[in-house]
Parts: sequence; C-alpha cells; structure tokens
Amino acid sequence: MRNLSREHGFTLTEMMVSTAVVLMVLAGALSTFRNALAINDSAAQLADANQNLRAGTNQLIRDLLMAGRLIGTEGISMPTGPGVTFARPGPVAMNFDMVADGDPTLQLPSISSGYQLGPIINGSRTDIITIMTVDEFMPIVATPPANPAAPSAAEGTIAPDGSYVTFAATSQWIDGDTVNDTPPIRVGDLVLYVGNNGNAIQTVTSIDTSAHRINFAPGDFFHFNQANATNQLAGTGRPLATLKRSNTPAATNVIWPTLCPATAALPNGPVMTAGSNFCPQVTLFRAMMITYYVDNTTTPGTPRLTRVLNNFPAQALAGVVEDLDLTFDLYDGTVNPTSVTGFPYTLNGTTYSENQIRKVNLHVGVRSETISKPTQDYVRNHITTSVNVRSLAAVDKYPS
Repeated sequence: MRNLSREHGFTLTEMMVSTAVVLMVLAGALSTFRNALAINDSAAQLADANQNLRAGTNQLIRDLLMAGRLIGTEGISMPTGPGVTFARPGPVAMNFDMVADGDPTLQLPSISSGYQLGPIINGSRTDIITIMTVDEFMPIVATPPANPAAPSAAEGTIAPDGSYVTFAATSQWIDGDTVNDTPPIRVGDLVLYVGNNGNAIQTVTSIDTSAHRINFAPGDFFHFNQANATNQLAGTGRPLATLKRSNTPAATNVIWPTLCPATAALPNGPVMTAGSNFCPQVTLFRAMMITYYVDNTTTPGTPRLTRVLNNFPAQALAGVVEDLDLTFDLYDGTVNPTSVTGFPYTLNGTTYSENQIRKVNLHVGVRSETISKPTQDYVRNHITTSVNVRSLAAVDKYPS
C-alpha cells in the first residue's frame, strides 16, 4: 500500500509566500492602528482647545452682560486733584483713563477699554477690559438707620468723615449668609455709595467684626480712598463728598442740586469735616470691578486668560489663549459708530467716550496645550461674538 504522507515540510517558496502575506496583513493593521491614534490625538487636541475656548468666553460674556448694573452709562464719580491717579489691575502696573464729564468731575466708566495694553502673543498685542457692576447677591444697605438706636440688618451708619461704615449686629455684610451662599464683605472689596446727589466708591481696607465695622483707610491699591483729593463737585475731602453737599463753583457759576443745607459759604463748596453729617438716603452696594487680560508672565509660553475681581488674586480661567481682541459699538443717537478700538475716539469732529459703549465685539483665539502629532503643530480655534450690554444698551424711546 502506498504511503501518501510527507515529512520534509514546506518548500522555501511556500514559506516566503506565506510570510509575505502575513507581513502585508500586519502592515495594514499597524497602519490602521497608527491612523486611529493620530485621529484620536487630533480629536483630543481639538477638544482641549474647544474646552479652553468655552471656559474663557462663557465667563467673560456673562460678566459683560452684567456691566453697568445699577451704575448706568454715567459711571462712578471720582475724586480729583493734582497728581491724582487710580491704579488698574492688569498684566503690568497701569492706571485708569477716566472720562471727563461736562462739569469739572471725572467718571470711572462702567466699561474701561484697554486697546493693546496686554502682552504680545505670536507677534500680536492683546487687549484688556475692565467691567464695573454690582453684586446681585449681596443685600443692599440703607443709611442712615430709621432708628439709630436699633438699626435693622439692612441698615448702616456712615462715619461723619466717611472713613468707615457701622452695620447692625446681624448684618450679612459682616457675617455672611451660609444658607443663601452669600459671603461676607472682605478686605479688597469695593463699596458703591448711591445718593440723590450722585455716587462714589471706596475700597475696604480692614474689618472690625467686633464693632460690625468696615474701614476705608487711605493708601488702598486703587487709590480710591484719597482723603486729601479735591472733589470739585462738592469741595475738599474724601470721595464721599459728592454725596454730602451742594456746590456753586466760582469759575462756572453752576448751581448743583441741593441735597442738604450748606454749613459754610466757601468758593468751592463746603469742606467735608469730621463733624458734618451725611445726608439721608444713601444706599450701599458691593461693587465688582472685573478685569480680563492675557497673562504670559506667570507661565511664560503658556498664556492664560486671567480674571481679576476687585483687589483679590488673579484667577486663570483658560489656556492657552493667544488672541483677546475687543471693539465697541457706541451710541449717540445720530452716527452710532461701530467697531471702535481705543478711547477717546473722534469721528467727524465729535469725540466719544467709554460712557457711550453699548455693545462689545469679542474675538478670542486659543490653541491646544500640546502639539498635535499628525501635524506637528498646535490645534487652534477662534470665536467671534457680540454682546449687547443690558444695563447700557437700553434706550429711552419715550422721553418725557
């Protein structure tokens, strides 16, 4: 009987053919796997860039929507005088550019632009912006108390010289409210005063919890508490002088609305002294100064969109931010310029100020944290949007 089995194995040709087939299959599988890794890497970098974009712009847009709340288009009255400047948060030391009013006073606008005041990223200089608003969660405080002997939790007393405010023992400004998630006032916070004769702002420099008192000493970071500054609206003294007395400037002979009877007939109005009382109906708010800029100093080469609230440490919101560009649409009822960058802005002989800002046009550009392997470059994304500022965009269509 014939034996059909063989013991000498595969031929060399058969082995080479089979090996080639296996290698081709492995090459295809490895190529597919490598492409999948590249796609996954690109998707991860794109998701990273988009997350940075959302994290930065969402918070900025929310703050822009609240700009000017309870402050309005007029801004905040500031003390004036020779050499008086006001520090502004930012990537480097800088001062605010105040808006000159129709009278001799200066105004801190609800939105302060900062065209090309930020660092240079990839050859292009970035912008900054400062927003003034009022904390919607902190309860307001009325002064003076209806019953000074027993003030309520919503009342307070301003010191005669404006250097401190005393609150009731149960005031949320001192103790906070854990149930409603309302924090107490802190050193570095800002207090906005609103009265019938105008408004003013001061910086909290210390807190005396035992006396239920917040203090406003000179030498604060913003230079708001300038005890010796001359406020030409109401005489000489602290910034709160705008809330105290009427004034008749000798140079312009303009009679300001009388809030309280004057105690002295001085050329520039009465002096704000420790013995002069504040007029009634002054309301206190916790003010919020919010500044956005790109920080390329803390971590060089990794610029971060940074948010600064009042005089507190800066908070990095998103990275890596390479572009922060802002333009503004203005309102004057006639020309209404658009896409304005810097202020003061002059068009056809008319000069516009930041108090006329009604819309903010925002452009933010970000890149991924790491380089994408397929392209050997960063993944970038940009967003451009416009924000109508609620408290500034409203126009009275039915003037009285």
